[in-house]
Amino acid sequence: MPRYVAFLRAINVGGHVVTMERLRALFAALGLSNVESFIASGNMIFESRSRNREALAATIERKLEGALGYAVVTMLRSDQEVAEIARRALFTAHELAAARAFNVALLPRDAPAAAERALDVLRTELDELRVVGSEVYWLCRAKQSESTFSYPRFEKLIGMSATWRSLKTIERLAAKYPPG
Repeated sequence: MPRYVAFLRAINVGGHVVTMERLRALFAALGLSNVESFIASGNMIFESRSRNREALAATIERKLEGALGYAVVTMLRSDQEVAEIARRALFTAHELAAARAFNVALLPRDAPAAAERALDVLRTELDELRVVGSEVYWLCRAKQSESTFSYPRFEKLIGMSATWRSLKTIERLAAKYPPG
C-alpha cells in the first residue's frame, strides 16, 4: 500500500494551533492507515490504497477545513519523492556549507514553466532559488531574518500556495520513512 507524507500549510503558525493527536485522529477518520505525525509543524505520514493523489489531497483538505474551520492546503508526496527531494543536489558542497538556511517550498502541483523567471526578482546576493517540478529550493546565505525574501510575495509570483520545510526536516523524514 502506498505511503504518503502530507505537508500541511497553516498548522501551528499564525494562531492556528492544532495538536498532532487531533491531526492523527482526523486522518484516521478518513480511513487512512498507519497514521503518524512528524514534529508539530503539519507533517503527516500515512498509507492509503488510493493512487489518485489529487483526489486524496482534496479529501484531506475538505476534512481539515470542516474540522478546523480554515483552509489547510495539503501537499502530498510519496515516500520515494521525499527521498528524492532530500538527496537532490542543486547546490555545490561549498554553497551548502556557506548557507545559513536551506529550505524547500512544497507546491500542490508543478510550478508553471515561467516560475524560474518570475522568481528572479526574489534572487539577491543572499538568496538563491531553484525550481524543480513541484518544489522550490531556497538557499539563504544569511539568517533568514536578514533576508528580504517574502513568503507572500513568493506565492503571488508563483501563483499558488506553498508550505516550507527546512531541508534538515525533509532529510529526517526520508531517513525515518525510507521508500518501501
